[in-house]
Amino acid sequence: MQNKPITKRQKEVLKIIYNNLITAGFPPSFSELKEKLNISSNQSLLDIFSILEKNNFINREEGSARGIKILKKGYRALSAQPLAPLVGATSAGGFIEAIEEVDAWQPLSKDVETIADDVMIVRVMGNSMIDANIEDGDLILFKKTKEFISGDIVLAQTPDGTTIKRFISQNKPPYKFLKPENPKYPIILFTDEMEIIGKMVKKL
Repeated sequence: MQNKPITKRQKEVLKIIYNNLITAGFPPSFSELKEKLNISSNQSLLDIFSILEKNNFINREEGSARGIKILKKGYRALSAQPLAPLVGATSAGGFIEAIEEVDAWQPLSKDVETIADDVMIVRVMGNSMIDANIEDGDLILFKKTKEFISGDIVLAQTPDGTTIKRFISQNKPPYKFLKPENPKYPIILFTDEMEIIGKMVKKL
């Protein structure tokens, strides 16, 4: 059975979510949506969400009132550029505070919008990657993936925080490590506590 086309009301909800992401940096609350749609029932809104999710226009996080994400099909229904979350700052030096909060959402260019469901934008702090043309304050687009090869520039996370480095895997000690692209900084040995959460796509 084919999915039904998006209705005018469903598209209106999508547009409100999209605009709120751009202007406020997060999806609207139930109260905000009901006010803008001029409806009083939570259930009416939940029914619309359920249909949008079932037809792959959005994805919702359980237990999060604002955990709404527009999917590629939703962006196409709006004829709008896909958005990627700017998730704060991460270190191009040692480890700093872990990425948790989305600061804003930014439109993606045509060359990367095909992976819009799996990307995030990170602002760089520090100068340990300057030889890879990654400077303090740069915005880096990362693809969230579990597949990496030696030489990839990655976003790594530990219990202490996050950092941007080049991932190296080799057949001699040290077997796995994170390599800075600045000779003033030492390598960081890869441990079981570390997790690579993204691979660099491009500098924005």
